Amino acid sequence: MNLALLGFLMVATFMTLIMTKRMTPLVALIVIPTAFALIAGFSAGLGGMMIDGIKNLAPTGVMLLFAILFFSTMTDTGLFDPLVNRLLRVVHGDPLLILVGTVVLCALVSLDGDGSTTYIITIAALLPLYKRFEMNRLYLCALLMTTSGVMNLTPWGGPTARAASALKLDPAELFLPLIPGMIAGLATLIVMAIFFGRRERQRLGQVAQSTPADFTGMAVSQFPEARRPHLRWFNGMLVIVLLAGLVTGLLPLSVLMMLAFAIALIVNYPGIAEQKERISAHAGNVLSVVSLIFAAGIFTGILSGTGMVDAMSRAVVGIIPPAMGPYMAPITAALSLPFTFFISNDAFYFGMLPILAEAGSHYGVAPIAIARASLMGQPVHLLSPLVPSTYLLVSLAGIDLADHQRFALLPAALVCLVMTIVGMVVLAFPFVAAL
Repeated sequence: MNLALLGFLMVATFMTLIMTKRMTPLVALIVIPTAFALIAGFSAGLGGMMIDGIKNLAPTGVMLLFAILFFSTMTDTGLFDPLVNRLLRVVHGDPLLILVGTVVLCALVSLDGDGSTTYIITIAALLPLYKRFEMNRLYLCALLMTTSGVMNLTPWGGPTARAASALKLDPAELFLPLIPGMIAGLATLIVMAIFFGRRERQRLGQVAQSTPADFTGMAVSQFPEARRPHLRWFNGMLVIVLLAGLVTGLLPLSVLMMLAFAIALIVNYPGIAEQKERISAHAGNVLSVVSLIFAAGIFTGILSGTGMVDAMSRAVVGIIPPAMGPYMAPITAALSLPFTFFISNDAFYFGMLPILAEAGSHYGVAPIAIARASLMGQPVHLLSPLVPSTYLLVSLAGIDLADHQRFALLPAALVCLVMTIVGMVVLAFPFVAAL
């Protein structure tokens, strides 16, 4: 019981320090579990626990490193520029098409897994349209944020990487069954965009297609010197082959990402100086994500090695009515909405998810099913005042955060519900554990 109490205190301390911004997640993931392990009297085996945790997360860290570099490089080459420009030309003048195009464009740009970059690019491309036609920018922010929340479930996105790291799971195995739910979520967003678009059509009418398109020609790539328009077909095929390899399980995801990035650099930037420049351009984003994953290895290694997670799960199991235990997957999905809103992803996935997963295992629910269910609340999570990119979004769009939260909460919750239902239908996680 003392071990369980120490475990809960460790998680509470970790969450409090992050939420109050007394420590960065990177530092807290290392210092807090180390301190509590020493208090619990595990100084002798502490190093081994840490190394075991880091080893378990090494493949995830490698995958994230090269995934970010690969998709950032593809963006630099200008691979997505023609698609963006064609989309802007197609939607020009029709509020309904502009709103549908908002979802499509955001889903495309979100492939690099960086929410802040996604908002910068999409707002730059779309805000002139919304201003020109005096469209409601609450629609813009709600659709961008919720679409980003759905696309964040990719293996190189933050939430999936955290869930895989916390439970020592293969990110690809965790992710693949989520694809139908993500597709359903995006389809729901397109239906919402059509609904919003019809309201805007009634309010504004449709602007003539002959309106000068002086705001087209948007380039997603932010480095003109890095664009390789003559290699777009090759780069497009490389992305398709990579995604096909991911779906078929041809090679481990980390290996696929390494190979794809190496090929992309060799073909697009054969000079050593150019290659170094591309890597340096995205080194900051890579370092911030990958360092967090390896720091999480310390946290999860100590949590498991000391036996705290087992003791905590037994305490949680004692609280949950036995009749509700087999429903741990949908319970976890439901809990992910409020918990990821009020606490950070780091606190939820590294602090709470291992406890929920261990509790679920007592009732026959596999940890990977709990991990998938825990990702269902991500569209609502992005409404949290703890998410820095949300402030960037509303600031760029020129709207008030409170107005955005009030308007976007229902659409985001609806998308979470759709993804959860589809996830259970396709057996990504069960509604009730098999007897």
